[in-house]
Amino acid sequence: MSMMVTAPFSSDDIDVLASALYAWCAERSVKLHSQQGLSVANIAINLYDAGYQTQDKLLGALHEYEFH
Repeated sequence: MSMMVTAPFSSDDIDVLASALYAWCAERSVKLHSQQGLSVANIAINLYDAGYQTQDKLLGALHEYEFH
């Protein structure tokens, strides 16, 4: 079994992820430390790894993501 290993995030990466996540949560009145907030954080990391690496692109991708 192989596992994908990614490089650690830089402080700029963290800034992009955090700003998009905080904006998404604020728009929807979701607490970041809630189950939904943590799920969105996980999705945001996956989207970031998939190439959405600016705040605008990441936030746009989060808006388009279908949450279940």
